[in-house]
Order: sequence, then C-alpha cells, then structure tokens
Amino acid sequence: MARYRTHTLFLLLAAAAAFALWFWWRDPAVPVYEVSAMPLEQTVVASGRVAAVSRAQVSTEMTGVVLERRVREGDRVEPGDVLLVLRADELRAQVEQAEAALQQLQTTTRPQAELALTRAGATLSQARREAQRRRDLTARGLLSREALEQAEEEEVLAQNAAEAARVAAAAVAPGGTEEAVLRARLASLQAQLARTTVRAEVAGTVLTRDVEPGDLVQPGKVLFTMAREGDTEIRVPLDEKNLAYLALQQPAVVLADAFPQRPFKARLSFLAPRVDPERGTVEAHLSVAPVPVFLREDMTVSVTIQTGSRERALVLPNDALSAIQGSRAQVLRVREGKLQRVDVELGLRGTVLSEISAGLARGDLVLVDPVSGLTAGTRIRAVRSPLPVSENAADDSSRNELPVQFD
Repeated sequence: MARYRTHTLFLLLAAAAAFALWFWWRDPAVPVYEVSAMPLEQTVVASGRVAAVSRAQVSTEMTGVVLERRVREGDRVEPGDVLLVLRADELRAQVEQAEAALQQLQTTTRPQAELALTRAGATLSQARREAQRRRDLTARGLLSREALEQAEEEEVLAQNAAEAARVAAAAVAPGGTEEAVLRARLASLQAQLARTTVRAEVAGTVLTRDVEPGDLVQPGKVLFTMAREGDTEIRVPLDEKNLAYLALQQPAVVLADAFPQRPFKARLSFLAPRVDPERGTVEAHLSVAPVPVFLREDMTVSVTIQTGSRERALVLPNDALSAIQGSRAQVLRVREGKLQRVDVELGLRGTVLSEISAGLARGDLVLVDPVSGLTAGTRIRAVRSPLPVSENAADDSSRNELPVQFD
C-alpha cells in the first residue's frame, strides 16, 4: 500500500513539473489595444487667467493730501462718480478772491470808469467851445494870440483825457480785456479746485486701491486700477508647438478652478503676432459671452480649445505609438501571433487618443506598450485591453468636472 502511495505521489509531482515547464515555455500574454472607430476631438489644453478687455489706471493731476477716499476694491462705478477728494483750502480761498475781484469789477470799477468817461466827454466839449470862442475873438483882434494858444492846449489835454477814459471804460466794459483776464483766472482756479476731486472717467469695477486718507499724492502715481466695463476675455499662454492647429473662432470650454462644476463656453478671438522667446509661448485671447456671474478678474481657469473633430475615426491610444515624427509614428501590430513593426500616418491628435489615417485597419491588434522590450517577430498571446477614455478638460473625473459640448 505504501508503495502504491509513493508511486502516485511521484506521478503527481511529475505532472506538476511538466505543467510548470509547459506554462514557462508557452507564448507570453501581452496586453493589446484593438483599433476602433469612434468620435474624436483634437484639443489644446492650457491654463490662463480672466481679464477685462481693458483696464484704466486712475491718478491725480496735482499734488495734494488725501481728505477722503470714496471707493474700495470691488465697487462698481459710473462716469462722474467721486473716487477721491484732496484737501483744497488754499485753492478754495483763491477761487473766492477771484470771484470777489470779478464782482468788484462789475459793481464798482465799471460804473466808475463809465462816470469818468462821461466827465471827460463833458470837459472835452467845454474845452472845444472855449477854444472856438477864443479863435473868433482873436480873428476880430479882441484877444491876444497867447490866450488862444492856451485854450487850444487845454482842448488837446481834454481830448487826451477823454481818450484815456474811453480806453479805460472799454477795458472794464462787459466782455472787455480786464473782465476776460479775471474770468480766465477764475476758470483756471476753478479747474484746479475741480481736480482735487478725482472722478471716474469710465464705467467699470475697482480692482486695486493704493491710497488712504492722509496720504500725500503726486501726479503720475496710480491711485486706483479699474476694469473697464465691457467684454471679458480669457488670456492663455499656449505652447508654440500648437500654432499649426490653432485658428480664430475655434470653440473652447473653460473651467474656473474655484468653480469646477460650472464650465462655460468661449471662442478663440486673438493670437499674438509674436512668440515669447523666453517661454516659447504665444498669447491667445478667448472671448466669453455671456459672461458667468461668478467670473472675477484674474481668476485662474483651465481652457480646452477644440482644434478639430471627427464624427467617426480609427483611433488608437497615444501610449501605443512610438518613434513619433510629426504626422508619422510606429506601432507593434499583432499578426498571426507575432509582432510586426508598422509605420502609420496620424490625423487628429487628442490628449489620449489619436486618429490613424493610414497603416492600420479597424480590428487590428496593437501592443499597448511599444517600449516593453518585445521586438518584431516575437510570438505573444494577445490580451485585449479596453481603450482609455478621452481626457478633455471638460470631463476630467479627477477634477469632478461636468462635461460640456462644443458648439
């Protein structure tokens, strides 16, 4: 009986060894992808910031001490709204003096000049009559030549005085030079006084304030930065290698880091004419309409720009591609249990999947990892792996984001 058991144990060990040897020598099991037809989007993904189309920097035109600050960050202002008030006691006193001088001209100086002109005219008339009377008497020999000359001299003096009175009255007359000078001085002082109140020139939202009551401010110092009211845009630095795929009006999906559950649409509206030589990027602007209510200036956002799409394309995961040179690449295809190196043409390039435009057919099996060390001619056992899901910025589950359809 013991002998029978020993014989049985020996047979079992031999079978196990034979099975292990067969398992070790058989073809290795290798994961592969199957070339499939499905919709494909080609996208460019980048991070950017929210920006107003234009900003306004507010400063003062004069030196002064801040008396009041009327606004703070986040306040919305309209043209003419008061932002800042400077101390203006001295200027206000000068304005009052100029107003008093103009009032004095109108109520005192002008009436006096008009009265002086009237008196000078009367004196000139009297001098002219006296000179004429003496001419008549001298002609009849009843008056000396010396007396006539004295009367004529007095006539000339009276005429000069009348002319001077006329010039003086004209200077202080309504619209005259003296009134013009006083009004110009008053207007200049009033303008300076008005500049002590800094007002908004455009409608917008206050982004920054760099001034407080008591500060001494000078011309050119930026006191407030405002985002002008108008369109909002997204500014994104894109890698220059994507330039060939970009075109104006391409649709995009935008996600604010602060609101990942609320994606919104945008369109590529501007591409900078030059590339930043230090970073190797080109600045892109995306217009947003309508603007989400939660969007704020300088918010960080993720942008996915759709640069191409196919309703039906032969696709293969990008990790199955090797030796990529532009639109060409290589794959290891499984044919009759052996690996073959195949050159393929690439079409649209997604973030996870790429279009195979030539070199493979639907249903072909391709090695998942082309750099695994396996070479062409190696026999394998293909184990199918599911195709990965395309990772657009709009459906990245790691960010808990909701999908948004492009236009």
